[in-house]
Amino acid sequence: MSDKHKKRCGVVRIVIGIVAVAFGLLTIKSGGAVLFWSEEARIAAGDYVPFVLWFNFISGFFYIIAGIAFWMKKTWSLWLAAAILLGIVAVFLALGLSVFIVDIPYESRTVGAMMVRTAVWSVILFLAYKVFHQRGDV
Repeated sequence: MSDKHKKRCGVVRIVIGIVAVAFGLLTIKSGGAVLFWSEEARIAAGDYVPFVLWFNFISGFFYIIAGIAFWMKKTWSLWLAAAILLGIVAVFLALGLSVFIVDIPYESRTVGAMMVRTAVWSVILFLAYKVFHQRGDV
């Protein structure tokens, strides 16, 4: 691998790490506000779905761990990113089933947020795999 290619892979890996950590911090802040800190945030959240909110809040910590691991060139971060994505998809499916079968109240922005999470972590996993694969780590 050329030095230019190594440098580009390094930049992509660092950007992935920064995005994952920032996404995690924002997820913890927004979820934590609804769960623990702010009655105003809880009211503004409307018909939030508790299991989705708890999953997203807890997963924010794993986003941060994955981001730091990407930055530190840890190949196990790929497995963590895959687990995060799998968890997001599973909770998204559970949300869909809950809405259509049980008819629970929900906010349409929850569906949008889960779509964004799915897209972000799909891209993170894809790019991380490419970077680690090109380095010969996987």
